[in-house]
Amino acid sequence: MTGTFRAIRVSKGEKAPQVEFANLTEADLMEGDVTVAVDYSTVNYKDGLALTGAAPIIRNWPLIPGIDFSGKVEKSDNPNFKPGERVVLNGYGVGEGHNGGYAQKARVKGDWLVKLPEAISNEHAMAIGTAGYTSMLCILALEKNGVTPDKGDVLVTGAAGGVGSVAIAILAKLGYRVIASTGRASEADYLKGLGAAEIIDRGELSGPAKPLGKERWAAAVDCVGSHTLANVLSMTKYGGTVAACGLAQGLDLPGSVAPFILRGITLAGIDSVMAPMAKRVEAWKRLATDLDMKKLDAMSVRAKLDDVPKLGQEIIAGQVRGRVIVDVNA
Repeated sequence: MTGTFRAIRVSKGEKAPQVEFANLTEADLMEGDVTVAVDYSTVNYKDGLALTGAAPIIRNWPLIPGIDFSGKVEKSDNPNFKPGERVVLNGYGVGEGHNGGYAQKARVKGDWLVKLPEAISNEHAMAIGTAGYTSMLCILALEKNGVTPDKGDVLVTGAAGGVGSVAIAILAKLGYRVIASTGRASEADYLKGLGAAEIIDRGELSGPAKPLGKERWAAAVDCVGSHTLANVLSMTKYGGTVAACGLAQGLDLPGSVAPFILRGITLAGIDSVMAPMAKRVEAWKRLATDLDMKKLDAMSVRAKLDDVPKLGQEIIAGQVRGRVIVDVNA
């Protein structure tokens, strides 16, 4: 159909969002000064929430979900972007309050876009996605707080998920000894292939935490929250840092101030949605040098736009390993 493009559009339903495939025109897009021909998107936990209605993520109805996309600039009224330039978008409320990446076209504010480093293809950009970009923000926070490989092990929780998988690959390449926590024992070989030196069962961390536990790791990347985060903090070595970026187990933190006061632990909160542009550019620059693209390929699967609603359900159920690259034009 001339002048139309394909998209997933979600409308408000009585019990759950109504997900449909639609042929739209540019008139259906929201305000912005840059129009992007989208090549790829991905499926993050937050996308699963939007597609299934498991949490009230969507703020405008109807909406094109998808918090990430990569593509080429098609039209621009923003002086910082020219047609043909390759760009990536993560967060800024896209896929929540503004039309997102599950479409062949997107119109957004240029201030939300990052120009992709030469070493990262549009496809790899979505193998990375918000999950991988968040992983890099976590690692930058650990480095800022003086966590170096000689300080000791680094724990990664929710290890088989997107954030966890990329974090393991980057940390291993940077020379850290990585402990991976997962509830999926069958993923041990996969995690070791990414660079994990040791696998522990998430059950060791998912129950109520002691105020202080045995010191086991110098730092951690936590994607889980709740009791898991409380346990991670209680077992972090003196002066260590925990980067917290997820809430798969819950929003609560049923722990103690003891690790902070008696061991000088730092809890670094990681926000990927509204992170300042300087941090985003630094994270993508580091991803270009510190992430082994072969390992990224090993943790990635390919999908079409048609597959996205089912994948949304699977990621909420904890059934998606690693990263999903969605070719919106396939």
